[in-house]
Amino acid sequence: MPAQPAERAFSPLDEELGLLPGQLTPSLQEDLVRLSAWMPFERATKELQHFRQVEVSRPTAERLTEAAGATYVALQTAEVHRIEKELPAAPAGPQRQFLSVDGAMFPLVGGEWGEVKTLVIGEVQPPVEVKGEQVIRTGKHSYFSRLTDSETFQRLSLIETQRRGVERAREVVAVTDGSDWIQGFVDFHRPDAVRILDFPHAGEHLNIVGGTVFGEGSPEAQRWLAEQLHRLKHGGPEAVLAEVRRLVATRPDQPDLSKELAYLEKRVAHMAYPDFQAEGWPIGDGAVESANKLVVEARLKGSGMHWARCHVDPMLALRNIVCNDRWEEAWPQIVSELRQQERQRRAECRHKRRAAIIQPTVSPAISADPAPLPATIRSAAETKRPAGKPPKQSVPGERRRPAANHPWRRMPIGRARFKPATKDPDAKL
Repeated sequence: MPAQPAERAFSPLDEELGLLPGQLTPSLQEDLVRLSAWMPFERATKELQHFRQVEVSRPTAERLTEAAGATYVALQTAEVHRIEKELPAAPAGPQRQFLSVDGAMFPLVGGEWGEVKTLVIGEVQPPVEVKGEQVIRTGKHSYFSRLTDSETFQRLSLIETQRRGVERAREVVAVTDGSDWIQGFVDFHRPDAVRILDFPHAGEHLNIVGGTVFGEGSPEAQRWLAEQLHRLKHGGPEAVLAEVRRLVATRPDQPDLSKELAYLEKRVAHMAYPDFQAEGWPIGDGAVESANKLVVEARLKGSGMHWARCHVDPMLALRNIVCNDRWEEAWPQIVSELRQQERQRRAECRHKRRAAIIQPTVSPAISADPAPLPATIRSAAETKRPAGKPPKQSVPGERRRPAANHPWRRMPIGRARFKPATKDPDAKL
């Protein structure tokens, strides 16, 4: 018969103390995972050795970190399913809330590139004056990131929009790059949100027009761009679009100009920057650009890094925890789930062992009916057995007392255990 794989042994004390799988204490494992969420695994092991005087291999750091991250992904996904099923009321949101969504590219194994989508939610702050101009900023940011398609991402983002009260915020502004999938995201979470095309993105498209017409990087192109940006920010999109139409008409042989004009005309309602600023709304999505660098690129785009797809979301979940400053809340949830998984594994192992004892498997090569004993041995056994008393059948797993002449009874501990109780309560033991 082929050899069966050995099952992992465990100590009952581990279960009683609630230890996590592996050789590290819960405290060491927490420190290792937290360090690995901030820095490469190799560096995390060195920092752990420096501060805790414990040497851990890089594969161990990677395995434990990804297990913790995958556990949190599962917990958040289960919570999304609960929200969709029960439709609980969202908490009250702020008076003026900001949200933005964007994608960031990073390297995958095999030379491919993936796009991580990130949602950032914040609160709009009162205007401040910077260099003679009113500047509107946002604060209290939180992040949610996943490597998935746009429809799945907008569903999974419920975990963060529900927490931040997007549904019940008095007013919400969505400052984005104007992509179609992002418009669908806003429709899903807050269809009445004020939608603003990120001002630097509008400037990028105008820069393409100026570079195509006047020469990329030329002084004339730079002067034209500066003039159009000033008009757009302080006067609105009408005059700027008229100028772009004029340039496109002079160069019908350049289809790229027509594409840029179509992009701007489709989003003309999202470029009313003078009105937006007068109402106290931000016109830039710098928060989500910063989120791409802070959450994604700072950990996933290191030198020589290439990620397997299955390992990306676990790391993103941990990055969201540390960047949202929610470690004290999230780690106990992860530990509780890991302990539950370990208890379930141990219960399954016990069940298998008990089933193997109670119902032993009989090999087909061995006959179920054993051959009869020789007559001489059988007669000797029968003479030692009391007449009329059938032999006692052994039950698997049954605990039996030692025989009267068993060596165990001659040992001190055996005598203390099997010594008959005296009827005299005052007798000395």
